[in-house]
Amino acid sequence: MHNIERYLNIRSAYGASLSDDGTLAFRMDTTGTPQIWLQNAAREWPEQRTFFDERVTFVSWNPDGETLAFGMDEGGNERQQLYTLAPDGSITNRTERPGAKHRWGGWSHDGERFAFASNRRDESVFDIYTQALDGEPELVHEGDGWLSLAGWSPDDSMLAIHQAHSGFDHDVSVLDLETGERTHLTPHEGAVRYQSLSWGPEGALYCVTDRDADLLYLARLTLDGDLEPVARDDDWNIDGVALHEETGRFVYSTNADGYTELTVGELTGPTSYRRLPDPAIPDGVAGGVSFDGDAERFALTVTADAMNANVYVVSVATGEAERWTRASTAALSRSSFRPSELVRYESFDGREIPAYFTLPASAGEEPVPVIVDVHGGPESQRRPSFAAVKQYFLANGYAYFEPNVRGSTGYGTAYSHLDDVENRMDSVADLKAGVDWLASREEIDADRIVVKGGSYGGFMVLAALTEYPELWAAGVDIVGIANFVTFLENTGSWRRELREAEYGSLEEDREFLEAISPINHADEIRAPLFVLHGANDPRVPIGEAEQIAAEASKHVPVETLIFEDEGHGISRRENRIEAYSRIVAFLDTHV
Repeated sequence: MHNIERYLNIRSAYGASLSDDGTLAFRMDTTGTPQIWLQNAAREWPEQRTFFDERVTFVSWNPDGETLAFGMDEGGNERQQLYTLAPDGSITNRTERPGAKHRWGGWSHDGERFAFASNRRDESVFDIYTQALDGEPELVHEGDGWLSLAGWSPDDSMLAIHQAHSGFDHDVSVLDLETGERTHLTPHEGAVRYQSLSWGPEGALYCVTDRDADLLYLARLTLDGDLEPVARDDDWNIDGVALHEETGRFVYSTNADGYTELTVGELTGPTSYRRLPDPAIPDGVAGGVSFDGDAERFALTVTADAMNANVYVVSVATGEAERWTRASTAALSRSSFRPSELVRYESFDGREIPAYFTLPASAGEEPVPVIVDVHGGPESQRRPSFAAVKQYFLANGYAYFEPNVRGSTGYGTAYSHLDDVENRMDSVADLKAGVDWLASREEIDADRIVVKGGSYGGFMVLAALTEYPELWAAGVDIVGIANFVTFLENTGSWRRELREAEYGSLEEDREFLEAISPINHADEIRAPLFVLHGANDPRVPIGEAEQIAAEASKHVPVETLIFEDEGHGISRRENRIEAYSRIVAFLDTHV
């Protein structure tokens, strides 16, 4: 049997920031948590620049090409603080408010100031701040909700503000830093998304939106509030854009059935452009574009089913791409990693559900067990990116099945809303239909089907175990929701309104929320259950794990593992090794 610890030592390099002169800063988890590394050329040995036990959450070059900004929280509590790293290695905490969240908003063009959004005044709302490198934070706007920033205007006189009312309803405004006036650019009715905002060469904003459409498209948003399409895809979402405001060069990404297709271009007018060569990167999932100073090159992260994440640097003029980083595969052969097959199966109402299905090399010798791994969100999508745990289970004879049930993103706005509020359990029925599809395949042992998921995916695990108890051999719930009422009562106040928009409100939908909460049906569970959680989780509080473990243990074997130094997920390598070693032992016992 292959060792899980070996697989959890597979590294990832990602989160690139290119300086104006082309020095690459990125994050890599070689030491067990993501830290900052620098590299000047492909195949060069990188230099580690931070050495914390806590994870670094982002890195961004100052326009001076010498100073770096980065973020870090404590114990996974998501209360990110902002720091600067000087060329001499000295590190300064610029925010020093450990009880508050700080969202990076970018450097001014002269590199003398930076901006951020924070809930330091009132935990439930985010205000806008600017700060000089030699000064203290200055409150420039008192917010009224879930605000984040999309950078400084070309002349540094304004900040672009993004406001999320729900996962699918956003607004955009600009803040005049001299007058303090905030101008709303996107009045609308219903739910409209505005994402991936970038300032353009003439002071307008470019973004992706689904205004008056089912699919996201690339558009130009003027400061008068006029919206003009720039590019559309007939079948798929254009889900992100990075724009170099001085040259008008850009990269936008199309999510084609989960796979990233990149388009590189250069603006020739406000909404016209000439197309440049496509990047020669591997098929898979790519993103996080960062241009160098003159937009001759850009860096981005690329990953695939059978390829761990690394940073590539692409020539804009030729499309030639070179992998700069060499994140270790822990001496495991890349050829041993198994790619998935994109499949579709029919659900209870005739709707086709997309999924990724992967068989182990041993399939065909005898029927194999399968793990049904459900993504979180639910405004999310399982895509063909590398997962070390998945590859471990494949190497040890499990098949893997990753459905994008209704409510997932990536397939149009209408599909994403099919699980809203009263339709919540239809997505759980999609899991049942997926199991029926698996059971029809001769490679699969229908008596050894495991359901596993994290966050909202953890709710899906518990709902599957209570709604369709006869289907499952075991369940693994990682930071999952057991009781929608207590979850909404106890989640971070800054995110309650957004979650109520998706799940239903405590005031109006309490009876329904109680009816669908797995805690109230725990007596139906028939499969052994493993519950894992982080004690510092600000999204799904630890009480969710404690409730379901206590109640389910009255009916089935339950194992529980709580990490005191983790939040919403398990990020530290030593904890991941303990968690997944325990999961492996649990499944060995029960499956």
